[in-house]
Amino acid sequence: MQVKSLTFRLLVSAGLVLAAFFALASVVLEQGFRKSAEQALKEKLQVHVYSLLSSAELKNFGDLTMPTYLPEPRFATPGSGLYGFIHLVNKTLIWHSPSAIGLDVIPPPELIPGNFEFLLTEQGRYTLHYAVIWKNKIGDEREYIFTVTEDAQFVSNEVERFRKTLRVWLLALGVVLMVIQLALLRWGLKPLRVIVKDLEAIEKGRKIHLDGNYATELEGLAGNINAFINSERAHLKRYRNALADLAHSLKTPLSIMRGCAESFSVNKETVKEQICRMDDIVEYQLQRAAAKGEYKTTGTVDLSVIIKKISVSLAKVYIDKNISFDMTVPEQSLVCYEEGDLYEIAGNLMDNACKWCRHTVKISLSLNQGKGRRNYAVLLQIEDDGSGIPDGKLVEILKRGVRADENIHGHGIGMAVVYELVGLLGGVLEGKKSATLGGMKWNVYLP
Repeated sequence: MQVKSLTFRLLVSAGLVLAAFFALASVVLEQGFRKSAEQALKEKLQVHVYSLLSSAELKNFGDLTMPTYLPEPRFATPGSGLYGFIHLVNKTLIWHSPSAIGLDVIPPPELIPGNFEFLLTEQGRYTLHYAVIWKNKIGDEREYIFTVTEDAQFVSNEVERFRKTLRVWLLALGVVLMVIQLALLRWGLKPLRVIVKDLEAIEKGRKIHLDGNYATELEGLAGNINAFINSERAHLKRYRNALADLAHSLKTPLSIMRGCAESFSVNKETVKEQICRMDDIVEYQLQRAAAKGEYKTTGTVDLSVIIKKISVSLAKVYIDKNISFDMTVPEQSLVCYEEGDLYEIAGNLMDNACKWCRHTVKISLSLNQGKGRRNYAVLLQIEDDGSGIPDGKLVEILKRGVRADENIHGHGIGMAVVYELVGLLGGVLEGKKSATLGGMKWNVYLP
């Protein structure tokens, strides 16, 4: 058991409370037993006083005589611990038992006849005094004080035996209670150990959430921990996706710059443009990674300009294919979206079309559509004359890391990025076979 554990702390606390309680109970019980032992001794001494009274005889001439042999043998044995005395009312000693030979005589207190006085003397003896008025046959009255005293050793021995017995039983009871307390603590703290084990299982990857049947007091904690785990996983996933998106977004500008490297002086402006574009991409992806899943518009951008810029860049990347871009795009298309989002959506779809086409890529853009798809305001259509994508793979390629053809170079990220961004913007991405070119056709509906 670790010193810092709750079980240890609670067990020590309970042990200290039990120790204090048992100590107090021991003192109270010992005092109670002492009072009881003293009361028993008082009653015993009363019996001895009555025994002396029954043995005494008052003569006609007024003298009190005691027999040689008394009913209690201890009165006749010197140093037996039981002593008897008889005093006159003026405290004059007239008789003492043979056991009291050589013993210091303590004068009795003032007593009213018929009353008892029980005292513990300075010599460590319990003493009982009893005052009587004795009347003989001829009518003479005399006042006497009968005193019986016994060493306190009797009470001390009884108390000591009781103390030892009490300590043994209290110690045994304390051990039993501590064992029971430990069992109760382990049972009571079991939900905490269960939740700790589940957290360790989550840490090692065997679980994804705290899904145990926890105590009522821990349900709120488990819910908050699950929410925290989900939040951290969402952040981690977003960071990973942002890094993957960043790498994917930089491929096209890097390809253009690589193509311009051989004749840098001729393509100097193009290289500068792509460097600026790469800087914008990095800034955009960093903002996405730091965002909390909310996309807000801060102004309008011209989607037509973006499409034309992308087409010029892709023409340089795929210069060996001599692609023909059939574009039906308005001169100006002002929309309220973030420029980075539109570059990602249009750029990835157009790049895929150029990658899979044979010679032709068709791009059309229309605004303010009032029919179909719940009155979406923007419709972007991108088609190619390639081999297309089988219907069974249309859903799969929208997942990260999945490519339509494993033999074609790529990372399987572009379409997943498009699908995520269109969904976040409240739009719909639709893929099907192109009726005019025979290849793939992607429709992007934006609200």
